[in-house]
Amino acid sequence: MNVLISDNWLRDYLKTSATPEKIAKLLSLSGPSVEKVSRVGKDYVYSIEVTTNRIDTVGIYGIAREASAILAAAGIKAKLLPLRFGSREPFVKSAAYLTAEVDTALCQRFTAVVIKNVKIAPSPDWMKEKLSAVGIRPINNVVDISNYIMAELGQPVHTFDYDKISGHKMKLRASREGEKIATLDGKTHTLPGGDIVIEDGEGRLIDLAGIMGGENSAIDEGSKNVLLFVQTYNPVNIRKTSMSLSQRSLAAEIFEKGIDPELVSSGIRRGIDLFEELTGAKSASKILDIYPNPAKIETITANLDFVNQRLGVGLSKAQISSCLGPLGFETSWKGNLLSLSVPSWRAKDIEIPEDIVEEVARIYGYHKLPSTLMQGAIPEPVEDSPFVFETGLKNILKGYGAVEVYTLSLVSEKKAAGGLKLKNPLGEDTAYLRTSLLPSLIQAAKQNAGIKEPFHLFEMSNVYLPRKGDLPLEKMTLAGIFSDYPFREAKGQIENLLEDLNISYKEEDEDSRGFLPNQRIVLKNKGQEIGQFGTLEEGYLYWEFSTQELAENILPRKYRNIPTYPPQIEDITINFPTRTKIGEVIDFVLSKEKLVSRMELADIYKDAYTFRLWYQDLTKTLTDAEVVKVREKILKEIKEKFGGILKT
Repeated sequence: MNVLISDNWLRDYLKTSATPEKIAKLLSLSGPSVEKVSRVGKDYVYSIEVTTNRIDTVGIYGIAREASAILAAAGIKAKLLPLRFGSREPFVKSAAYLTAEVDTALCQRFTAVVIKNVKIAPSPDWMKEKLSAVGIRPINNVVDISNYIMAELGQPVHTFDYDKISGHKMKLRASREGEKIATLDGKTHTLPGGDIVIEDGEGRLIDLAGIMGGENSAIDEGSKNVLLFVQTYNPVNIRKTSMSLSQRSLAAEIFEKGIDPELVSSGIRRGIDLFEELTGAKSASKILDIYPNPAKIETITANLDFVNQRLGVGLSKAQISSCLGPLGFETSWKGNLLSLSVPSWRAKDIEIPEDIVEEVARIYGYHKLPSTLMQGAIPEPVEDSPFVFETGLKNILKGYGAVEVYTLSLVSEKKAAGGLKLKNPLGEDTAYLRTSLLPSLIQAAKQNAGIKEPFHLFEMSNVYLPRKGDLPLEKMTLAGIFSDYPFREAKGQIENLLEDLNISYKEEDEDSRGFLPNQRIVLKNKGQEIGQFGTLEEGYLYWEFSTQELAENILPRKYRNIPTYPPQIEDITINFPTRTKIGEVIDFVLSKEKLVSRMELADIYKDAYTFRLWYQDLTKTLTDAEVVKVREKILKEIKEKFGGILKT
């Protein structure tokens, strides 16, 4: 996700003389990536990419903390100014102003405080300018306070009209399937179930938690008492709700990444200060805080040699500590053993010693680390590598005009044909390992159905065949599908493929599920099936081979001298009975007559087939009389064997 950071606002917490351009450059080298810096009035605005693991940098203060460490490591004076709060109200487990029942599996920390006698008015200019700079439209002081805290700290905040909460009671729970809630944007949502919602004393849903507030508890011009509400939600539930309802908001994007529960304290205290300053209100004397499982400080250890060996440099203990300290890590050394206390805002990101190395490397500067070119002899090519053969197959098919596609190996149960099911599938449509490329290619063909011209798609990928008590057999398969192609033209491409590979084969008719009756051909070599070709029930033409079986059946090529004596070439047209297999006719003639060196099917019209024949003798030039004799013999044998009659 991308966020906008105001330079003027950043300098409320970052004391440095560095220019915006310098800050942007060094941040991009060692921390959050600054996509661009824009001049906005008297301010500069950084557009920063925030990665999922660094949600602590989504706010102004998080960027200030990063910048203070990175600038200092680059030799530029920089200091992070601490957050200061006027609020001193204690956190308590129960408060008279609100009865709360919270499912802590959905909400790790729940805080709330009543702020009374609020006067709704426009926000001061300084707040409007800061919000506008980061792309947030000012509305009024109450709404703007919530947005201000989220932009500054990266902690979403919500406000309710306290007097609209029936019985001053809240129950935070998972929604039931089919429940409805009207949100602030005027939409009514039917909930799928499992969404985090809040109901009041009458059982009304007043908040779609982490996504958007309810219309029936919204602040309006008549609101006098406000319930300031700051929490940390289960990120999985927030993500599912936001995506299933297509209800995206900045708050949802932040919550779904799992924010620091300790940040809630700063968020609610900052809110109290701003409410009392900007609305003339007064907060309750206590802050309700339901936080049964507080975050624990984690400690990681790493040896000095461990860090330096992986960095390729010899940093001192003081240098390592100076890299980590400004980021909020507490370091202590016992001999050469570093003990590192991880701050709460990095608890989900720093877990193992290698993470420490990464932090030191980026702050010290990746550009300062030594680089060494690879040395030694160039490795010999891997023997018997399948990649060269597989690439050759693809190039042959592309030469025929076929287009390679890539489809998912995970399919639905219906398409899996007995395939293995994943233990943790992402969804029903991707729960099984496929055992054939056929369903995937059919789907690819249908997705391209709008193309008016004939097309040929192919894929080379693994299928996964179940094995009892073992991992599935990964079988590399080559398959393709023709759309709107003439049968003979499509079949000719497959025959040419096998001819280019120099593979001999025989064709046999065998019916199979998914193919039209009498429309499937099995290709065999020495009795072993190597592939198939046929017409599917959907009307497409489909073919499939095992790449290993293709490779194993390639014959060495034999070459012969160009004949000294030229052939005589002629076309003859023969009528055949319906369903005659023309391939068998050609094979029959070539096996029976040695003076016919070549025979090809040249044209077809109804039941008339035109063949081109090459008559050739390696020892002399054939005379016309000799050719006539051979032709008559061929026609006689064809008539006796297949019922073919010469068309005159």
